[in-house]
Amino acid sequence: MINRQHKQEHGARLQPLDEIAGYKVRPGFYNTNGATCANNGVSFTIQSMGATKCTLLLFYPKQKEPYARIELPEAYHIGNTYSIFVFGLMIEEFEYAFQLDGPNDPKNGLLFDKNRVLLDPYARAVVDQRKWGERHENSDEYVYHARVVQNNFDWGTVGQLETPQEDMVIYEMHVRGFTKHESSGVTAKGTYEGLRQKIPYLKDLGINAVELMPIFEFDEMEGTRVVDGERLYNYWGYNTICFFAPNTGYTSVQEHNHEGEELKQLICELKENGIEVFLDVVFNHTAEGNENGPIFSFKGIDNNIYYILTPDGYYYNFSGCGNVMNCNHPNVRQFIINCLRYWVVEYRIDGFRFDLASILTRDQDGAPMPNPPILQMIACDTILGKVKLIAEAWDAGGLYQVGSFPSWSRWAEWNGRYRDDMRQFLKGDNGMAGAAIARITGSSDLYNPSYRGTGASVNFITCHDGFTLYDLYSYNVKHNEKNGWNNTDGDNNSHSWNCGAEGDTDDPQIEKLRRRMVKNAFAALMCSRGPAMIYAGDEFCNTQFGNNNAYCQDNVISWLDWNRLDQYREIHDFVRFMIAFRKKYAILRKTTKSAACKLPEISIHNGYPWNGGTDSSSKLIGIMYAGRDENDVRDDIIFYCMNAYWEELVMQLPELPYQMHWKIAVNTFLEYEDGKDMEPETDFAYKMSLRMPPRTTVILVAVKDAE
Repeated sequence: MINRQHKQEHGARLQPLDEIAGYKVRPGFYNTNGATCANNGVSFTIQSMGATKCTLLLFYPKQKEPYARIELPEAYHIGNTYSIFVFGLMIEEFEYAFQLDGPNDPKNGLLFDKNRVLLDPYARAVVDQRKWGERHENSDEYVYHARVVQNNFDWGTVGQLETPQEDMVIYEMHVRGFTKHESSGVTAKGTYEGLRQKIPYLKDLGINAVELMPIFEFDEMEGTRVVDGERLYNYWGYNTICFFAPNTGYTSVQEHNHEGEELKQLICELKENGIEVFLDVVFNHTAEGNENGPIFSFKGIDNNIYYILTPDGYYYNFSGCGNVMNCNHPNVRQFIINCLRYWVVEYRIDGFRFDLASILTRDQDGAPMPNPPILQMIACDTILGKVKLIAEAWDAGGLYQVGSFPSWSRWAEWNGRYRDDMRQFLKGDNGMAGAAIARITGSSDLYNPSYRGTGASVNFITCHDGFTLYDLYSYNVKHNEKNGWNNTDGDNNSHSWNCGAEGDTDDPQIEKLRRRMVKNAFAALMCSRGPAMIYAGDEFCNTQFGNNNAYCQDNVISWLDWNRLDQYREIHDFVRFMIAFRKKYAILRKTTKSAACKLPEISIHNGYPWNGGTDSSSKLIGIMYAGRDENDVRDDIIFYCMNAYWEELVMQLPELPYQMHWKIAVNTFLEYEDGKDMEPETDFAYKMSLRMPPRTTVILVAVKDAE
């Protein structure tokens, strides 16, 4: 029953106009989605193209049944937006949700149900998600409530760091897995706070960006099961519940009505230490799944708009996870833009990696578009104008766009061709030398610098999806039995090599070879043009015991074992050295000023000087970079050579300008020690010929004769 109140105090603002269900109300803030606090109440706004009625539900904390149902009058419905301001609400005392009425016609994609409780898509916090691994109170019906969040975090002058794209060394990590292991040495294991305590380690390593695997609120209990006595979860989190809410399962303390503060403190301190923060975002699908999945948010709000549906109302599955978001529908485009803007403004995020980004190129029928509106909107948005945009340029529907992803000179890509080609070359496969040279020198065959710039190729050899780097050289095949799918899940074509024994071994020669292969991979990556990305723990040979699809393993399979930092200290120190080496010499990362000595910027010397040819048997490559950074007064000349063969080969070195000679900077055949002079232990056949040991990388730097 509505009781219209005509009397208002003169000059007062936000005075009640109506009374509904015992609450004084008025129309809310239509231009502000979600729940918004004001001095004397809260505004609630939700949009739906197809709903005919909207009811706001208020719950006491932890209660399933609402204590108030406030049905919004038609006068509070403008266009396709419902908005109401409720006076007198104290945000600590309630949770909220919505119910939307409308047509229910599944074959036409309409799933309205006036009795279904729906989560606000713009909720800043989702209730009962904080305790990791425990079912929330309303899980029997996949009912989620939202909590109103008050933002009191003062960023001061902290903004985006704007590190040049080519200079990036990105460190991909899982927030929980990074510090959850008992060996991590932090006081708040598996949390944002635990990660914050590891900032000195990250700074010392030399990386300048962290890429956090999904931190939007997800339900790790989705699909939970027990295999061989081990509880499995949706551990990675690529199954979003709410795009505006941080995962509260990653907090070390309760943050009721102040959710996000611990995450913001982490981001703030990372930036203060020169480390940018990227988020891995999943706009390609949601946790609602297909027609057999739950209905808790988008399905009940506008199912036929938010998802790409077949003509009979079923869900296309280009994501491999049950549904596909209809990213190029105008409403969904605006939702995605609003979300990205929110994280940039409220959390000062520096960049986004878009999971299965090729889905964002599909139209409302699922067909690829040459100029997808959503990608152009993101690229051209004023708030997003300086954030890094990185696409995983493929999807599970077979659309592979590495090198051809629509970019508007803004989008970079995970270079999957770099990963595959370099893995094959480094382990000695035939016919891969030419491809390796192309990848190391910037993949210009894929990314024309005239159109894509020099930062479009994000180079990587490992990531969360697949083997760790140590496992890449410890296993010929995947070992995913503990996932419970009879080892049928995960990639079957990883281009891995066990170096002579499957898994753990006591053979010192095999272990020595594995370490060399790991160093070879890092040396190649750090000498490659374009941004570099490494996977957390690879710098100290972390293992997943041969599991190359650890998406469900919330245990020692996925957690970083920090004991291995001591066991593989040589590898860690080598990685730290290679990152510093890359930072020292700009010519490794990008085009610089031309060398005064007239040497070309990049030249190829495969076995002997100026030989750029390769054939199917080529295993020895040499790449010389020459130039000078803006602030340098002399030329930098670097020679990278790699022997991927199982026997020694001879590399004839190119002649240097007058009064310069080659000095060994890296020799992966030798054990790395900080500050060690590798020159005496490196075997020169003649003054300008180098004996390259099998499966070894050597990097040389040109120095003045007096040095």
